[in-house]
Amino acid sequence: MSKEATPQTRYDVKKILNVFVIFLSLVSLCPVSCELTIRSLFNHIPIREACQDMVLSDEQLKEISTRLLKSINEGLDKNSHDSAAVKCFVTYVQDLPNGKERGKFLALDLGGTNFRVLLITLDENHFDMKSKIYAIPQSIMIGPGAQLFDHIAECLINFMKDQGVSNERLPLGFTFSFPLRQLGLTKGLLSQWTKGFNCSGVVGEDVVQKLKEALERRGDRTIDPCAILNDTTGTLMSCAWKNINTRIGIIVGTGCNACYVEKVENVDLFDGDKSKPYVIINTEWGNFGADGALDDILTEYDREIDEKSLNPGKQIFEKIISGMYMGEIVRLMLVKFTKQKLLFNGQGSEKLSTKGSFLTKYVSDIENDVADSHVKCREVFAELDLSHASDQDCVNVRYICEIVSRRAAHLVSAGAATLINKMDFNSVTIGVDGSVYRFHPQFHHLMVEKISQMIRPKVKFDIMLSEDGSGRGAALVAAVASR
Repeated sequence: MSKEATPQTRYDVKKILNVFVIFLSLVSLCPVSCELTIRSLFNHIPIREACQDMVLSDEQLKEISTRLLKSINEGLDKNSHDSAAVKCFVTYVQDLPNGKERGKFLALDLGGTNFRVLLITLDENHFDMKSKIYAIPQSIMIGPGAQLFDHIAECLINFMKDQGVSNERLPLGFTFSFPLRQLGLTKGLLSQWTKGFNCSGVVGEDVVQKLKEALERRGDRTIDPCAILNDTTGTLMSCAWKNINTRIGIIVGTGCNACYVEKVENVDLFDGDKSKPYVIINTEWGNFGADGALDDILTEYDREIDEKSLNPGKQIFEKIISGMYMGEIVRLMLVKFTKQKLLFNGQGSEKLSTKGSFLTKYVSDIENDVADSHVKCREVFAELDLSHASDQDCVNVRYICEIVSRRAAHLVSAGAATLINKMDFNSVTIGVDGSVYRFHPQFHHLMVEKISQMIRPKVKFDIMLSEDGSGRGAALVAAVASR
């Protein structure tokens, strides 16, 4: 006669099974993690349980995709566009590069705390590029709009002098990586500032005209802005120059956004050339969730970041994905877990408690560590005055970084799959750029895996790293427009 299991026995069995499940999940998360010792696994359990709200199931991702498609369709419909969270702005870019673009072109890339000016010479199947990066002081980022454009115009003119082309009249492609309602290829109204910018007198205004006025104030007549575009459009165009199947452009960097090729007949607001079948749509999907569509997956860390941001209630999708916020999400988790004595034996540091101290690059650095070495992790801890951290702390912090970055990659993948399924092409190349995608060791592989699971059967896709999309892409849009 078998003896009935006691509650304690049942608990022990359940605990062993939980450990085995945790081990399997760690192996699927990242091969490096499978080298954890059994002791580390047991110590790892409280952290894993504390991070569960950051894990999205396949069912949740499918639901997010469904909601995103609904938001995209609302943005395309003239009757719901004004209230739509995902605006789906018309770019008026209808022609992709055909390889016959020739000549010299200027490109201006504005989208973060720095901006670039480029001189690009296009020739058969190759290009020559000269560029310079200029800083934007914090005072200008939140000052009067005229001051921002005066600063840009001055740098543009100085760059042309340095390159010896001051007397040449050159077309300019203007990459403006903020939500933009375009009324034509050379006219775009700023919808709202993002990424820490808050310049007065620009929202609702034509940013191309603002640039022209700043150039005129300096007496310049040689720079001819002939196209304004978003960095996602530049990414798509840059990749399309090499791969004609490119239909999607995605940025995962300081911000997060996507554009795609849409049938003109599906775009109510389009008033351009309807003899051409397609037009590129700048989704501005970073604002997805501003209407509450993502409330059920937001964590306490996401909500705190949103509440303390310059634009609370907006750019929700971007805030749970992009490089501007990823490091801060990890920092808030580390602070909480330290207070709960799950990390660092309950002893944090003043630096760890300082907003913005955990850089997003730290996430990539830590995940780049080889198994059990913790070299990069220790370097990060030294920067944050956490030299007292144990090896188990290194294991746990790496897990936290993996959980946060994996959520971001899966959300981007859900978005990409939504666009692939909507367009209904049999083969799609996705052009991707941005520091998070470029430098995170697992982001590409996570995207490939999750997109494969979410797209329609028999559809082929590949992901192509954009080579300087916001620069070369801007020049290509200008070249196509000149053509």
